[in-house]
Amino acid sequence: MTTEIQRIVFSESMKLADLVDVNFKLLNVLSRLGISLGFGENTIREVCQRQGINLESFLLICSIYTYDDYVPSAELLSSADPLTIVDYLHSSHAFYLDKEFASLEKNIKAMVEPCDDMQKKIVSKFVADYKLQVEKHFAYEEMTVFPYVRALKEGKMMEGYSIEQFEENHSNIDETLGDLKNIVMKYLPDTCDTVLRNEVLYRIYRLDEDLAKHTIIEDRVLIPIVNRMEA
Repeated sequence: MTTEIQRIVFSESMKLADLVDVNFKLLNVLSRLGISLGFGENTIREVCQRQGINLESFLLICSIYTYDDYVPSAELLSSADPLTIVDYLHSSHAFYLDKEFASLEKNIKAMVEPCDDMQKKIVSKFVADYKLQVEKHFAYEEMTVFPYVRALKEGKMMEGYSIEQFEENHSNIDETLGDLKNIVMKYLPDTCDTVLRNEVLYRIYRLDEDLAKHTIIEDRVLIPIVNRMEA
């Protein structure tokens, strides 16, 4: 559960540095959108224009990552760019697989070093199986959903497919992380280093929260936008 931040309506005239002050977790969002630090006193609009990022899409993504109960307005959704949303989700996939999972696996390997072989095997298999589940989930989006959205944007229709199929089969990939939390928190022996154990838990909680926001962007932003495009 995230701590609710005092609500501030993000606007195009707001300085980007002030946006980060409201929610420092948006640093990851900026990175995935290709926005580097060193933006000085530039406003959100100025940075988005310089980077070629759709302003409304940027505001939508930042609002979802900041406020747990945020629901985008129909007006903002109609102004958002589906390609910006798809590019962001694609960059997020790479971030999770190439950085987050790599760091998590490294920390877990060090954490279970004092465990017996059976305990190591159980934890290792759990992490490997979960990573495979996430990879399959992302692969479907990369190979089917994202090309479909790009084709729609170009005015093309893909025969036999609609975003409704994605919506019906959309699974929450963050749910299984709860089991991993419990293993680390409750069931590993006390010979495991406490600092490493805490570090693993911090990583799991951060990843869990980030994946939940990722799912919300798909459900509350991408799917409604594509529904409108299909209509």
